[in-house]
Amino acid sequence: MAHLPSRRRLALAVPVVLSLTASLGFLPAGATAAPLAETTAEQAADAPNLAYVVNTTTDRRTIESVKKAVATAGGTVVASYDKIGVIVAHSANPDFGKQLRQVRGVQSAGATRTAPLAAAGTTDQGAAEFLTDAQAARTAAAAAPDTEPLEADQWDLRAIGADKAAKINPGSSKVTVAVIDTGVDDTHPDLAPNFSKSQSANCVGGVADTSEGAWRPYTADDYHGTHVAGEIAAARNGIGVAGVAPGVKVSGIKVSDPDNGLFYPESVVCAFVFAADHGVEITNNSYYVDPWLYNCMDDPDQRAIVDAVNRAQLYAQRKGTLHLASAGNSNHDLDADAIVDDSSPDDSTPVERTIDPHECYDVPTQLPGIVTVSATGVQNLKSYYSSYGRGVVDVAAPGGDRLYQIPDTPSKNGRILSTMPNGQYAFLQGTSMASPHAAGVAALLKSKHPWANGAALQAMLKAQADNPGCPESYDQNGDGTQDAVCEGGTRVNGFYGFGIVNALRAVK
Repeated sequence: MAHLPSRRRLALAVPVVLSLTASLGFLPAGATAAPLAETTAEQAADAPNLAYVVNTTTDRRTIESVKKAVATAGGTVVASYDKIGVIVAHSANPDFGKQLRQVRGVQSAGATRTAPLAAAGTTDQGAAEFLTDAQAARTAAAAAPDTEPLEADQWDLRAIGADKAAKINPGSSKVTVAVIDTGVDDTHPDLAPNFSKSQSANCVGGVADTSEGAWRPYTADDYHGTHVAGEIAAARNGIGVAGVAPGVKVSGIKVSDPDNGLFYPESVVCAFVFAADHGVEITNNSYYVDPWLYNCMDDPDQRAIVDAVNRAQLYAQRKGTLHLASAGNSNHDLDADAIVDDSSPDDSTPVERTIDPHECYDVPTQLPGIVTVSATGVQNLKSYYSSYGRGVVDVAAPGGDRLYQIPDTPSKNGRILSTMPNGQYAFLQGTSMASPHAAGVAALLKSKHPWANGAALQAMLKAQADNPGCPESYDQNGDGTQDAVCEGGTRVNGFYGFGIVNALRAVK
């Protein structure tokens, strides 16, 4: 729905990536690689066609040499991001990754999935509760003067002062937040006024498609990105809801696979590079890169995924882009000694494994320089599902809590109301909803401080946050057992990082 071995991401990106580079065990310059192994025709015929990322040094000679090696090993180059040394390839050779890792100049290489390309399936984005006509009527009747018709149900805006902030500074149209997600329905009346087509694309498969409407969701079931976009920048136009930053631009970069809805690494690499090259100031990342919830550095495929996505997001950071990402909905302590992951890989048959979150990373949220966002409810308490972790979570924001934090609103719904495809509205909850609230506040900060780069925005985002401190007890269901343990103090802690974002403070 965001760290390197220390899980502390306060250092600058450059030294951190050097540490990550060392941990990947890159082939030293001048080293002699073993010759390519041979694969029999029978092996290739029986193997599935998989997608791979091949990560190399960035000099032209090496990249061209590696492309030839891709062909020699039975692969096809689909995309090449020469500026960051990432090649996307397809191959049915079962030893393709192993063979490419032996090629001079290749620093990591591995499969980005465990199921064949174009494997059919479905994905659960979380059950949406659509706003009924009766609810909409009650909500509109309760709307305060000079507010949007459905704003009475938007407890989340009031929780971070976004309703008051909009009267001071709704955000600048010169600032764009890219929603890297399932696509955005830019025809929605609450999104159309603020949508930036020139900064939108379909990046599925690793190649950007900017043709008209390519960024839109495949079907109405792919609603996640549209909901996220509305939380950030739904216009104050007398229609429906309002976003945290209703004056900024929002774009859509679609990365969800059409066959199973998953967010594969090559698509995310494309999205980060596209955002950077098209002047996007902020990206929102309410997802984890499939098929692994956590990518472990001792696995060559998973290590290559971390390497490829990290190169892309760091490239965007160097161009001034700030990334925000959701902390996850597993109630995991991301600073614990061990976590049980029973959901990976999610494109084939999951296998239960115990991982060390200091060596196995939720991508992109645990990559260096990315702002990790946990979720809160109406009581400014960590949502029951939100993952957390001292030195991992940077800030918190409203994501909703349908079980334990119920607001006094017309619909009495603890989740987040926002836009949906085809002009509709619905309630959702998750750290997927928290991250765009923080992205909206970051966009307000950028609007007020247009000179600020990503690092400066991150510092300001942390500085303006309100930290409630660790709760005395976190026994949500009252069974006498703590449901999560918050470590830290009132300056920074595992539940809220530096605190809950504050839109009003951001614009003052």
